[in-house]
Amino acid sequence: MESPIERIRLSQTAKDRLVKLKRQTKIDQWNILCRWAFCRSLAEPSIPSPVPIPADSNVEMTWKVFGGDLADLLLIALKQRCHEDGLGTDKETLATQFRLHLHRGIGYLAGDPNLKKIENLLALTLN
Repeated sequence: MESPIERIRLSQTAKDRLVKLKRQTKIDQWNILCRWAFCRSLAEPSIPSPVPIPADSNVEMTWKVFGGDLADLLLIALKQRCHEDGLGTDKETLATQFRLHLHRGIGYLAGDPNLKKIENLLALTLN
């Protein structure tokens, strides 16, 4: 399945938050933490606020690296979420919503005071 997102560059704020999450969870790969963050945001019923997100860090990855073996499933989840939110599923809308969900999810994970180790991250799936 062809992705509407070629490359993902994170904001410096998101990078700083991921550094914190890497230290806490001992997950050392950006893409794995970003998948968790993206899914965390998709689980939230509200639509992410349409705020401008700078691409001002040196953390960049392709969609394939971000999604890994789950790339097609994550794209389907994004399209379904955009449909449910009454948004389009054109390339630009998907790319924008992806960035918004990814950055919101990173913020949620980094701001969770209960997230101190990988076991706490896994516990999020049980709620």
